[in-house]
Amino acid sequence: MKNLAGQDGEIYLLRHFFVAADADRIFNRLLNDLAWKEEEIVIVGKRVKVPRLTCWYGDSEAVYQYSGIIHQPLSWTDDLLEIKQQLEQVSGHTFNSVLANLYRDGNDSMGWHADKEKELGVNPYIASLNLGDERMFRIRHNKTRSTLDLILQHGDLLLMGGSLQHHWRHCVPKTTKQKNPRINLTFRRVKSLMKTDQS
Repeated sequence: MKNLAGQDGEIYLLRHFFVAADADRIFNRLLNDLAWKEEEIVIVGKRVKVPRLTCWYGDSEAVYQYSGIIHQPLSWTDDLLEIKQQLEQVSGHTFNSVLANLYRDGNDSMGWHADKEKELGVNPYIASLNLGDERMFRIRHNKTRSTLDLILQHGDLLLMGGSLQHHWRHCVPKTTKQKNPRINLTFRRVKSLMKTDQS
């Protein structure tokens, strides 16, 4: 696989990791079965609605906190466990949780950020599965400002690792194009810091 980052981290794109028929089946089941909800986050001291629907699943200890939200994991579904096992095989990494995002249309988005919370460890490895309508995934180097635009399609798998989250930020921008729903699953390994934070 070619490292698309080129420097300061690793990013790999596996086109059509799930073929269309399998991707269709998984998308429809997740759309109907997962506990989607609209959340609010804290930005510059203000609570704003997250511009997409989300839910968090994983092992019981995989508590994850960002932007003022504490995610207590829901129990794994059979579908998510099956996907997790397949992604662990291809990536060589183990995951204990998944953040699911539902982009309802082109107005739903993800702002510029890096996944470098303490719970994720020093150099987190993230497997990101894309189902449904294609969307732009944009990544930008913090120092050089060079950008990489990837159109993530139905069934594509994106793998991010090494020092990528320290040197690059990424986003899913809004678009004026007509868009159907898209589900993004980002599998991670988190270590809960809740006990440490409370001590």
